[in-house]
Amino acid sequence: MKILVHLSRLLVGVIFIYSGFVKLVDPLGSAYKFQEYFSEDVLNLEFLIPYALPFAIFMVVAEFVLGIMLLVGFLRKFTVWSLFLMMVVFLFLTWYSYTYDKVTDCGCFGDAIKLTTGETFYKNVILIVFNLILVIGVKHIKPVFSKGFAGIVTLLALVGSLFVTSHVLNHLPIVDFRAYSIGTNIPEDMEYKPGSDEEPPIHDFSLETEDEDLTETILAQDKVLLIVSYDIYKSDFEGFDAIKPIADEAIKKGYHVYGLSASTTEDTNMIKEDYELPFNFLFADETMLKTMIRSNPGIVELHKGTIVGKWAWRDAGDVFKK
Repeated sequence: MKILVHLSRLLVGVIFIYSGFVKLVDPLGSAYKFQEYFSEDVLNLEFLIPYALPFAIFMVVAEFVLGIMLLVGFLRKFTVWSLFLMMVVFLFLTWYSYTYDKVTDCGCFGDAIKLTTGETFYKNVILIVFNLILVIGVKHIKPVFSKGFAGIVTLLALVGSLFVTSHVLNHLPIVDFRAYSIGTNIPEDMEYKPGSDEEPPIHDFSLETEDEDLTETILAQDKVLLIVSYDIYKSDFEGFDAIKPIADEAIKKGYHVYGLSASTTEDTNMIKEDYELPFNFLFADETMLKTMIRSNPGIVELHKGTIVGKWAWRDAGDVFKK
């Protein structure tokens, strides 16, 4: 039993640390996923949608820190029961997704590892068995070196995870696992690969005016700066003040500058007028824009369809420093 507990402790601890870390570097991704779960078509808990971000932050920090606590043996009963209760919640959500074909990507490992709803559910079934072993054999979990050492490591993990969360929310994810990471050639990743059963990595990239589709035109242009705001009214409005001089400079340098949003033409025209922005907005899919860049507004630089730079609006001054 002691060996089984130690193996379970290592397995569960490593999985929770990894799962927490890949979401810790991109907490907005988890927030979007919780918004999807809370939506009317899924759990119908729309009153919780405004709290999706703090809920996501709490969950990903808890995953990461509890994984650390399990490995170092700090507050063993609290840790084991907290992990077990968290797994019960995850098991329910993934069972619901699998059974009713809702939220086809639960985001259990962020954007780092994609699993089907079935794979995710059965993974959690196996994982909760190891959690039960830990609950039953909790007395065999001892601190590594000493309680003091375990406590210090736990505190450092908590402070570090909160620092990382704060940094990425104010800037961009430290590690970008998404389809629109720097170096991605969008046209290449939009192509269907013969023999593949899955859709291409990028399948929803489309930039349109009210009259025409400009996707191919923009992807063929040499120097492009995209100002992305998936929803104008959910944006940090001070960001447009920071972006305007960068857009002006880009135009002087010969860049093609476009705004991208899923908001209405009336709303984007109002923002353009209020902030004297020197570019027009194109319409694009909201989910695609959220995936492309986490900042609202944010800046994406393309060279012939290849993403060569991404900046949160707070880092707009760095665009031409490279």
